[in-house]
Amino acid sequence: MDTNGTEDSQARIATPLESRAEVRRLLRVYQDYARRGFGQSKWSPVNRGNLAIQRERDLQTRAVLAGAGFLPLSGKRILEVGCGAGEHLAALQYLGAAPSALVGIDLIPDRLRAARARFPNIAFPRANAEALPFADGAFDLVAVLTVFTSILSRTMRANSCREIQRVLRPGGGVLWYDFRLDNPCNRQVRGINRREIRRLFPGFTLSLRTVSLLPPLARHLGRLTELLYPWLRRLPFLRSHYLGILIKP
Repeated sequence: MDTNGTEDSQARIATPLESRAEVRRLLRVYQDYARRGFGQSKWSPVNRGNLAIQRERDLQTRAVLAGAGFLPLSGKRILEVGCGAGEHLAALQYLGAAPSALVGIDLIPDRLRAARARFPNIAFPRANAEALPFADGAFDLVAVLTVFTSILSRTMRANSCREIQRVLRPGGGVLWYDFRLDNPCNRQVRGINRREIRRLFPGFTLSLRTVSLLPPLARHLGRLTELLYPWLRRLPFLRSHYLGILIKP
């Protein structure tokens, strides 16, 4: 199989009938994000608050994977669902993952083109998580980072989780990082609590922790970020995300 595909315009995404409307909505939402320049403004990688969030997430990810016995990642097959431009998936190489064992999928053609250009040794096929083009038990780890809170359709969430469970080997893990709170400024995002995560992954063993200072607050700390971020994140009610590992039985 040509995992990168040929032309995005020719790529076929198998989408269950009941979720086509949600796929169209997601494509419109991310087109709007791109039009409004969120990648250079609120999500800017040079914003000090965003950098602090990223550093904390990277450290916590390493700790979570180590605690669950997944490190080093050498010899493990890893899929990221909703990989965007691929930077988070590529960063797993620092934890021992081989680029040939990494695969990232996304719905957004522009993001996949950027990922392929930046990380040519990693496979980035275009696919819908509801119909993953991989064999049963193909992966040791599936990463889902700020994915499910963007999916408002319960049907699409359920379909995607069933597919993730299918391609994950027994004893494999889902690396989870996502909002636990609603975003009152963005109606296109809906937080997911522990109860919902358990419903989406029945029978899985959950190990979750709260992380990440509320992004709107973190982004406005400016020059005081290094001083204030470590103190503010100690307050549980200011932590916006769950990060952890879900182990398949």
